[in-house]
Amino acid sequence: MSKSERRRSRVAVHRLPLFAGAALSLVAGLWGGLGLLGLGVPAPRTSFAQQHGVLMALGFLGTLIALERAVALGRPWAYAAPGASAAGAIVTAAGFGLPGRVLLTAAGAWLVAVYVAVFGRRTGRDLTVQAAGAVAWYIAGMLWIAGRPVADLVPWLAAFLVLTIAGERLELARVAFLGRRASDGLLAAAALIGAGAAASVAWPGPGWRLTGLGMLALALWLGFHDVARRTIRGAGLPRFAAACLLAGYAWLAFAGTAWLIAGRPGGGGVRDAALHALFLGFVISMVFGHAPVILPAVLRVRLPYHPILYAPLALLHASLMLRVAGDLGDLPDARTIGGVLGEVSLVLFAACAVTAARLKKEEGRGKRER
Repeated sequence: MSKSERRRSRVAVHRLPLFAGAALSLVAGLWGGLGLLGLGVPAPRTSFAQQHGVLMALGFLGTLIALERAVALGRPWAYAAPGASAAGAIVTAAGFGLPGRVLLTAAGAWLVAVYVAVFGRRTGRDLTVQAAGAVAWYIAGMLWIAGRPVADLVPWLAAFLVLTIAGERLELARVAFLGRRASDGLLAAAALIGAGAAASVAWPGPGWRLTGLGMLALALWLGFHDVARRTIRGAGLPRFAAACLLAGYAWLAFAGTAWLIAGRPGGGGVRDAALHALFLGFVISMVFGHAPVILPAVLRVRLPYHPILYAPLALLHASLMLRVAGDLGDLPDARTIGGVLGEVSLVLFAACAVTAARLKKEEGRGKRER
């Protein structure tokens, strides 16, 4: 192994604690979700389950996004963003509310600084949309510190994740075949999402509706312009990723439509259906689709494609359909079973990824022996 290869391996090892922090945030978020399903799982405190959405959005997903951005920038100081988000999620889960909120908010601010540094290297519409997502994270954190309940943060958390993903897809679409004028539609949808989140602070009903309109418009734009429309006719990893993306866009359209019609829904019913359609159906489907590309780039650990990866993807969307039906139809059993199977799909994806890596390794060993 050359010196440069050894150095890359050491760097990847140093990233493992940050990835472990994201994994712990995921576990805490999933555990809190089981509590909300009424399964009677033990919790360290009463509010633990109510924070599972923030732990998932900022602790798990926020740490992964910030880590990927830090790796792309290649500056040591950039790793403070995923470090703060992972630490903030763990501190929050441990019951230290204000310190956890401060750390998670600082992570959002640091991620904004990372994007500012990236702007020094290049500019582009895709990067602007992603940076807007980081700003939404920071604003959500500031509102949380100011005493706003988690429910008030939802449009900002949605803006953070949706705009980050949309910016990444715009970058790929631009590289592939998209012209500048065609991207105007995505920018307009992103502006609606940001404006809706801002309006929701003072006018929740109109703000949620405007955010929903932006999500619906974005889903339609992505469904029409994304390169996934072409790669779904391919094979292997490109087809798997396209299946994840297109299914996710359908759930984004569903969530946007629900917000547009209902405004800020009350407890249960439409609200829960729309939230899980957005954060599970759209966001987690994006994670499944991008993981075989992002994880090797971040950890330098191979995650080869194998058809077995379709199993957790199918379970994710089937369980979500069951859960949404339970939410909308007031069917507690369907809601609980769908919720539990949805969490199982995330664990199953990790297991299938490890299995795929082992199968690929054994296949390579067999070829060398022959």
